[in-house]
Amino acid sequence: MAIFVGYRQGWAFKPALVLCGLWACTGAGAQTVVAGPPLSAAIAESAKTATTASGVQQFTLRNGMTLIVQADRRAPTALHMVWLRVGAMDEVDGTSGVAHVLEHMMFKGSAKVAPGDFSRRVAALGGQENAFTSRDYTGYYQQIPSDKLAAVMQLEADRFAHNQWPDKEFRKEVEVVKEERRLRTEDKPRALLMEQLYATAFHASPYRRPIIGWMSDLESLTANDVRQFHRQWYVPANAAVVVVGDVDVQQVRQLAEKTYGRIPPRAIPARKPRTEPAQQGLRRIEVKAPAEQGYVALGFKVPSLRQLQTMTDSDRDALALIVLSALLSGYDGARLERALSQGPQRVADATHSGADVMGRGPGMFLLMGVPSQGKSAQQVEEALRAEITRVARDGVNRAELERVKTQWMASTIYERDSLQSRAQDLGSSWVQGLPLDAEDQLLALLRTVTPEQVQAVAHRYFGDEQLTVATLVPQPLSIQPQRTPGPALGARH
Repeated sequence: MAIFVGYRQGWAFKPALVLCGLWACTGAGAQTVVAGPPLSAAIAESAKTATTASGVQQFTLRNGMTLIVQADRRAPTALHMVWLRVGAMDEVDGTSGVAHVLEHMMFKGSAKVAPGDFSRRVAALGGQENAFTSRDYTGYYQQIPSDKLAAVMQLEADRFAHNQWPDKEFRKEVEVVKEERRLRTEDKPRALLMEQLYATAFHASPYRRPIIGWMSDLESLTANDVRQFHRQWYVPANAAVVVVGDVDVQQVRQLAEKTYGRIPPRAIPARKPRTEPAQQGLRRIEVKAPAEQGYVALGFKVPSLRQLQTMTDSDRDALALIVLSALLSGYDGARLERALSQGPQRVADATHSGADVMGRGPGMFLLMGVPSQGKSAQQVEEALRAEITRVARDGVNRAELERVKTQWMASTIYERDSLQSRAQDLGSSWVQGLPLDAEDQLLALLRTVTPEQVQAVAHRYFGDEQLTVATLVPQPLSIQPQRTPGPALGARH
């Protein structure tokens, strides 16, 4: 079961999602699937349809659920995904991690499917499946032979509508999640540092909480907390079904109405804004943990990209920040590598930047580095900031910019051969409220970014007032605490 811990995937050449994982849902308050109006009438009365030049079509089912379909007849396979516009940012204090735990529990059964049988049935159909949780969304997917799509849609609609599982299944699974936290965060110094960075940088925004949850919250989480989260957010109007592959669009639409469309509609809960207040000065933390090398991460508050068609100044700045990140570390031998990791004066063994500006919450621009032998985290921090200062002072040349844009184009064309990549792009765009052709629009807009715009954002957003610095202070490996191994995570983690 995948979890996007630390920071969201920013742009290197294009937004990339990493998939793997699994989960199941709820018994108490489960919905009953009931027959809706005649199928032909429901299709005729769809509230919304849209089509792009690439053949992607979008519909709204009778209950408000979104359906997005793209036919690709090159191979007899299909990718089926369910995206929910709910993630860790929709949790409340005291129940952090509940979105991720619910993802796990989504695989623990319904009235028709016993715990664990969902995965076995998908495998019997010749498919593979998994799921993932982030701050902004939760998703489930199956890649199957295209002639098995109807069976998978029935299975997924069943657990979406009325999963149920006994408390004992929850008690076992939450222990798995706690072990995942130990192995993936508490035993990983850099992951622990990134968790602390976000907790320090954000005060009002829910991005301050880790996706996997604080351990104390996981220890006090109850089965009914998970069921309540499911009742609140697993609502047809808060979900989208994405199908890409060897399919007939109208047949998929009919299948969706017969499965997902019969789930009773419910209102989506109101979301509070939880706006992050302006930062009043530099914030700095140290994280002490057993490690062989130090690490430093700088997080600068920056705008998020909210819209593509009617862009604000903040949206244009977010685009320029994406380009800046690519110039700094988006290819082998980029600026940070040349300045910090090469030559006799090298100060870092590794460096990275990330424009974390695609999401429902506030943006963050990240600069990170691993000090070389004999060099300090302070030296790496100063060198990272010096590269931003150099861009702000001297700008970037057009040839350098064109190289990055060419690589973006090549990467986008290459990734379009992947059903999973296209389905991910469609689902993530829907989560953010962007149009079906957001990938094409974004690529076109990025190609218009000028050297002057990149220089302007380097000058505007990298002062102390917007900065949080987290430094890993290595401790002897001999003090690594010994503990009894917890339950196995399984292949999906």
